[in-house]
Amino acid sequence: MEPIIDHIQITVKDLNAAEAFYDRLMPVLGFDLQKKSKGRVPEHDFEVIEYYHPNFTFGINSPRNVFKEESIHRRKPGALHHLAFRAGSREEVDRIYPEIKAAGAMIVDEPKFYPQHGESYYALFFKDLQGIKYEIVYED
Repeated sequence: MEPIIDHIQITVKDLNAAEAFYDRLMPVLGFDLQKKSKGRVPEHDFEVIEYYHPNFTFGINSPRNVFKEESIHRRKPGALHHLAFRAGSREEVDRIYPEIKAAGAMIVDEPKFYPQHGESYYALFFKDLQGIKYEIVYED
């Protein structure tokens, strides 16, 4: 098997607030909002919004009612620590940085080299409005 990701679904605390943010962010990352879909999975007690791209589908899910008051924390067992998107160049990381800020992301670390991850590791780190961490990375 070749390890290719088909889809990723992330549970957010507030689906409505998340949708407004991700509608601004996903086009910056190359997703077409015309291919966005919404649905409900009643047998698993969640709603889902999916953003389609030819490489993979990214979805955000509502929490189950029993968990909706819990806080998001990336260091909880089973939680997503962060998700990294690969850029095509350092210039691309720099170019999309202001667009990610304009989408309302909380910038954790601005674009720069992170030698602790490798001598040519250039990245930008940010969080969505609910604290889920993302990265845009280029490494040559």
